Parts: sequence; C-alpha cells; structure tokens
Amino acid sequence: MNIKEYFVSIFKGFYSLIKGMEVTGKELVTPKVTEQYPENRAELHIPERFRATLEFIYDENGVHKCIACGSCERNCPNQTISITKRMVELPDGKKKMKLDKYMYDLGSCTFCGLCVQVCPTNAIKFSNDFEQAVFTREKLLKQLNYLPEKDEPAPAPAPAPKQEPKEKEE
Repeated sequence: MNIKEYFVSIFKGFYSLIKGMEVTGKELVTPKVTEQYPENRAELHIPERFRATLEFIYDENGVHKCIACGSCERNCPNQTISITKRMVELPDGKKKMKLDKYMYDLGSCTFCGLCVQVCPTNAIKFSNDFEQAVFTREKLLKQLNYLPEKDEPAPAPAPAPKQEPKEKEE
C-alpha cells in the first residue's frame, strides 16, 4: 500500500464515522414516542394486512367452507397445519370427505400466508388480533373448527311417477 492509498483509506474511515454520528445526532434530537400499551387499546391502530392468527371463516349459519382438500396442509413450509378428515356417505349414496379436526400450531407458524393463498374455497384467513401471549406452548395449539358440524339436509324424495287416470267402464 502506498502513501496515497493510506491517506484515502483514513479519509474514508473518518467520513464513515461522521455519517454514523450524523444519524445518531438526528435521533438524539427527535421527539420520543412511548406507547402506553395496554392502556391505549381503544385507539391502537393495527394495519389490515397484519397477520396474527389463522382462523376459519364462518357464515351467518355457523358453517365453514373447508372441504378438507388438504392443500393448506401440503403447502405449509413447516407443517404448522394438520388436518384430520373422514369419509362419510351421503343419503343419496355418494361419498364425501368431511373435516374432522383442523389443528393449527401458532408456535411454529411463520405467518407466510401460503395456506390462505392456496385455499380453493377461501375458508381460512389471518386475523389481526396480535395478543397471543401464553405461558405454555400447549396453549398455542388451536383447533380452528370449533363449531360443531351441521348435518347436511337429506335429499328430497324423487317425485312419484305420473299415473294415467283409469277409464270408467260402463
């Protein structure tokens, strides 16, 4: 290293030090904001896109749209979701997959949103309830289908075949 490179490197180091001190100096004089959590929950603004916990979307009748296809379970990068399903026979003789348990481990979720994106029926979504502190890891394991399954209505009986009226004999 020659003398010119030596002084250039010293100048660059000094310039870097001044830039760092400039950032620190700006933060030194800016007003500080202290959140008064949990007292300010009423006026606390949580962005709509914030991902907190996974939840089922239920309609007004208390029915969810999950068809137990398992695409959310397959796309989860760290197996946070586990689905237990069963095959049921409908009154008309057809078989259908029914959701038995939808378990979600909040402790291992990375909140990536892949499960919500691949759901073909839009049955799950992320809530933005950020208060999820618990004392034990077992409480982070949640069953999302907490409402009991409603029985599907039986199909209407087939109409009786139309009979021709008998003619009166004379």
